[in-house]
Amino acid sequence: MGGAERSARKKKQAARAVTQARTTGGGSDRTKIIAGVAVVAVLAVAVIGYVVFQSTRSSGPQPGAAIPLAPADHVISAPAVRDGGTVLVGKDTATVTVDVYEDFLCPICGTFEKTYGTDIKKAVEDGKVKVRYHVLPMLNRLSKPEGYSTDSANAALCVADDGKFNAFHAALFATQPEEGEAGYTKDQLIKLGKEVGVTSATFESCVQNQNYKAQLDELMSKTSNDPALRDAETGRFRGTPSVASGGKLVDLDNKNWLNDLTS
Repeated sequence: MGGAERSARKKKQAARAVTQARTTGGGSDRTKIIAGVAVVAVLAVAVIGYVVFQSTRSSGPQPGAAIPLAPADHVISAPAVRDGGTVLVGKDTATVTVDVYEDFLCPICGTFEKTYGTDIKKAVEDGKVKVRYHVLPMLNRLSKPEGYSTDSANAALCVADDGKFNAFHAALFATQPEEGEAGYTKDQLIKLGKEVGVTSATFESCVQNQNYKAQLDELMSKTSNDPALRDAETGRFRGTPSVASGGKLVDLDNKNWLNDLTS
């Protein structure tokens, strides 16, 4: 009998061990399933996040796409005349001249245009100021392929020869290429020029051959070495955007800088 009891106890112990193994194994499976679901959920969130990120990226240029025109009420309706490597916009009667130094690829220049463009437009059209635009080939190396800053600045001067600078200028900042990405091609710039009303027979060759590259390079060198445009701390050209009037840099931290110049 003693042996039978021992045998019965062993069977019960074995049965309990199997039950525990099944329970433990089942728990392990459940854990694995839960972990797997969690991983899938994380991946799904990552995919959704990527899609949302892509959809909310800057609406910059697509390869070969036409450059959208800026709304008409964003375009200065005042004479624009090329003067060497710069463009002077405004009425002859204006007594204050503001020099704006910018690059069509510069993202902060785009912000500057969005922030102060309307105020500048009104001041120019009211005859209070003239604006001399120095569109610099400063950020050539920051486009892929390199050279967009020169291509766009040169095209702007070519457009200015036909008196259509204002609309061209507004369009390039309204839908601006991203720094570090592809800029507009020469063909796209030519198409935009025609869209804003350029009819000159020499316009296309002016853009394709970079007729004003030498003047722009000279302008860049002159600007970089102008003592009036140097940062007080670094001693170097402050960069784009910069604004000057009367031979002195304007403090853009002062949001009322334009009113202060015209009052």
